[in-house]
Amino acid sequence: MSNPEISEPVFLIEINKITPNPYQPRRDFNEAELHDLASSIREYGILQPLVVTKLEQVTDTGTTVSYQLIAGERRFRAANLAGLERVPAVVKHIDLDRTRLELAIVENVQRSNLNPIESARAYNRLADEFKLTQREIATRIGKSREVIANTMRLLNLPTMMQESLAGGKISESQARLLLSMDDLGQQQLMFEDILKNSTSVRALKGKIDYLKVLKAQESMPKPDPESESLKQQLEEALGTVVELKKDGETSKLTIQFNTPQELYALLEKLKQKSEPAPIPQADLNNFTI
Repeated sequence: MSNPEISEPVFLIEINKITPNPYQPRRDFNEAELHDLASSIREYGILQPLVVTKLEQVTDTGTTVSYQLIAGERRFRAANLAGLERVPAVVKHIDLDRTRLELAIVENVQRSNLNPIESARAYNRLADEFKLTQREIATRIGKSREVIANTMRLLNLPTMMQESLAGGKISESQARLLLSMDDLGQQQLMFEDILKNSTSVRALKGKIDYLKVLKAQESMPKPDPESESLKQQLEEALGTVVELKKDGETSKLTIQFNTPQELYALLEKLKQKSEPAPIPQADLNNFTI
């Protein structure tokens, strides 16, 4: 992939005058990768300039100038490892502190290969500190609002699961499936299953769907033995499927038929039953046909 074309002036700035970005969303930097990048920088130099903002401070002896990093912290750290005295940088002139902080976060999210939790924290910071809506964040980052919302939801995972996602022990797809579980105990069991058995996304979804079906079945009201007995007697007497539903004090009896002829046959059976099977009167009071 080629580097984007730089349309702004690039300056060589003394590296000791640049301070790291305190609002860098990335927390973890792979030391081996940094050393590899430092070796590349020694041989080829920095191919893509850093992005900094200029800071001026008035002192008794005059004005001191320093720079704060907005984007390019991996290159900045690798340049330090490589022993560079100066680094190429684009200077963005930003006056307002709030704008500077917002730009720093946006620039790093756009340019850095952040893990999902680092991205989620960066989006959350833009929402909390700068009162940006998800749609506004999406516009600044260049992603859809749905992507921003789904990424931010990852912060609802327990801390241990967030750390595993950030460390690459579970995937973002697996994390989203874990998020779909309401039962925290089952969520923890599924999480442990992923770590222990390297459960695939497809297998994990199957297990979660099965647990949801079991939970739905458990939440269904248990059939009343007396109603079940009545149902069976009616089905035997009428020769068709019937359904009894109770809803509080009222109940409903449904007799199934497919054609008008079947309905007439049912009516004939009801007429012929001069002595219906003994059914407690108290039960009949709650049913209507």
